[in-house]
Amino acid sequence: MTHPAPTPIRLVLADDHDLVRSGIRALLGMVPGVQVEGEARNGTELVALVDAIVPDIAMTDISMPGMDGIAAIADIHARHPQVRLLVLSMHDTVGIVRRAIAAGACGYVMKDAAPAELERSIASVMATGSYFSPVVAQRLLEPEAQAAEDGLTQRQVEILKLVAHGMASKEIATELGLSPKTVDVHRARIMERLRLNDVASLTRYAVRKGLIQP
Repeated sequence: MTHPAPTPIRLVLADDHDLVRSGIRALLGMVPGVQVEGEARNGTELVALVDAIVPDIAMTDISMPGMDGIAAIADIHARHPQVRLLVLSMHDTVGIVRRAIAAGACGYVMKDAAPAELERSIASVMATGSYFSPVVAQRLLEPEAQAAEDGLTQRQVEILKLVAHGMASKEIATELGLSPKTVDVHRARIMERLRLNDVASLTRYAVRKGLIQP
């Protein structure tokens, strides 16, 4: 007696880089039982695609022009709570991971993961409802960053660390999912509160407080 073939896992994929997206699609094409039903270049296209297809899984990048991945996740989660939302990103900062989860993501895979992990993540979100890359899971287990004793908010401590690592406002904005203008405002407030007026002083402060390694 022949058994009917198992129903394929229907998946849609969003990434604003065509080359990256076609590479991921090719990898997914080799995963048994997975069917890629459609692709999107940004969050707006992804939301429309999910509305039209209602797949089992929507796999999305975070940084995309227009509507980003987190906004798309929140929108899809509100409209189609049964669709499993899996992030595929190069960002592993706790802030972004937590925001993705808060928006409704049930899984988070790093873009540098091995192809086998991609397959594992799909199987896991279908079977258990969640999957997090080991590096991401590790970050989520770490205690939240302690606010420095000088009254900085947790967000300001996060920005201070990145400034001290030599990152520009635009890079920090991308890393934390903020606008460059917001980063500049935080940066000005940090300098004002700490009474420091250049990056070198901020870096020395961060090292002294043990926020970054010298």
